[in-house]
Amino acid sequence: MTPDGVTVATMIILLFPMGYFLLSSPAFLLVKLDIRPVALLLRGQFNAYFLMLSVVGAIGTVVFVVTGRFAFAIGPALIVAFAIWGRLWFLRQMDDQLSAGGAGGANAARRLRRLHWGGMLSNAVLVVALVTSIPYVAPST
Repeated sequence: MTPDGVTVATMIILLFPMGYFLLSSPAFLLVKLDIRPVALLLRGQFNAYFLMLSVVGAIGTVVFVVTGRFAFAIGPALIVAFAIWGRLWFLRQMDDQLSAGGAGGANAARRLRRLHWGGMLSNAVLVVALVTSIPYVAPST
């Protein structure tokens, strides 16, 4: 595979966890988040998403460095940083709301829903940024 082919393949692989989350997360809009097993499932989805994004982003960063595209390695490295920070922040916030909901907090489900919307929005921004950068990473011949 040529270096351009490797970088395009890397970009496509980066899109897999983002695309999965983009397609699977709206299903949680159809259920109530005050049901504890549903909220825990949503938390698990965020956890898996951020872990997958960290691993795939790290691999993407290494691939860009190995193929000599050091400037493009910054993008996946930023995705890794976002995924690590986002996992810590989102899961902490979700755990706080799950605890509040278990203690009878009336607004916990609404706050979980806001977190859910925020996660979907941040993922959509990442998908748009990644897709719009593909022509710059793999120029046409």
